[in-house]
Amino acid sequence: MRDRQKSARLFETAKEYFPGGVNSPVRAFKSVSGPPLFIKKGNGCKITCEDNHTYIDFCCSWGPLILGHNHERVRNRIVETVKNGTSFGAPTRLGNQLGGLILNKHQYIEQIRFVSSGTEAVMSAIRLARGVTGKDKIIKFDGCYHGHVDSLLVSAGSGLATFGTSSSAGIPEAFIKETLILPLDDLDRLEEVMKKHQEEIAAVIIEPIPANNGLLLQDKEYLQGLRALCTKYGVLLIFDEVISGFRVGFEGAAGYYDIQPDIITFGKIIGGGLPVGAFAASREIMSHISPEGPVYQAGTLSANPVAMAAGLATLEELAGKHIYSQLEEKTQHFVGKIMEHVEEKGYPMHLASIGSIFWICFSQHRIKKASEIDPASMENFKKLHEYLLNKGVYLGPSGYEVGFISAAHTDDDLEMAGQILLRGLDHVYETS
Repeated sequence: MRDRQKSARLFETAKEYFPGGVNSPVRAFKSVSGPPLFIKKGNGCKITCEDNHTYIDFCCSWGPLILGHNHERVRNRIVETVKNGTSFGAPTRLGNQLGGLILNKHQYIEQIRFVSSGTEAVMSAIRLARGVTGKDKIIKFDGCYHGHVDSLLVSAGSGLATFGTSSSAGIPEAFIKETLILPLDDLDRLEEVMKKHQEEIAAVIIEPIPANNGLLLQDKEYLQGLRALCTKYGVLLIFDEVISGFRVGFEGAAGYYDIQPDIITFGKIIGGGLPVGAFAASREIMSHISPEGPVYQAGTLSANPVAMAAGLATLEELAGKHIYSQLEEKTQHFVGKIMEHVEEKGYPMHLASIGSIFWICFSQHRIKKASEIDPASMENFKKLHEYLLNKGVYLGPSGYEVGFISAAHTDDDLEMAGQILLRGLDHVYETS
């Protein structure tokens, strides 16, 4: 067993400074064993903790590091930019360059506004949808997480699912009443609600690739039906692509499924490891944003030059090479080898995957709704997570979270991690 003495001491100190010892809930390791790892460095596909243990990392900072940790081109661009200053609260050439790169290679959007996080992007997109339509209500889906936006912390996933709760204290009941919650994969129910409330509903928001509460892959026909219903009832469709954007392809899920949403939110990868979010739409819809229109949105650090530099270096790499096909091939091979073992052993589980995202699901059946996840199965993940940590493989500390494969994961890294994962699964089922 790998000791975590330094991390444990740091965690005890952190508890004096931060609620629960962390600055984001899932980092507290409440759903797995032991104290959280305190990370001191990362390089390629590996991270090293304060106890000097190195791990093959499948968390990748929860998705942004599609090129891996400490990528040379990204690092150099950051350092070069910092030499000229860190923040101006004014336009820079780098903002133009990143915005232009995205818009020139993403056929589903015409204008973009940078913010500082995915949550801020979603918050702004919802305000924009309400401003455009003059309506107040939003439809969201159980199992989709859209950041800690007041009106959307209702039956949410991600960290909330980890703690087994479906909402947050501190949110006025009036906000909740403006949000309608529906199950995924049920167009009949959706149309019923849309028909009843069509004069009140501003937008439907969905993760087109739900990846915050397991990987709840939806059929293309369902997403097409969702688009058709929004058009029919005059409701805006928001794709929350904070995770899927630039992950399953440069055009994200919109391009993957060839579906035109009205507004798209981004985060993660467009910051290249630094805090960035964005929302984007047609020129007509974006014309409602201040200073051109009446929908107010602002931010001192929006389009911060250092973050723009990191994002630009990352997206230039993604736009100029065949990285996406290579990542998908790597992921399919990694998942396929594990599934061969699972099927041979008859384990009641599977790995879901799309692009370079995968999810270890302790059920034999495809899961498309949050309600289909058995909370008891998380005990198996807890055992697996502890085994993997002790053998040098790092997954996000929750069975509801997905894993990511980066361009820095070599075939040898994936072979080694895959073998450890197979032995970990044997350990889980032998001790159950």
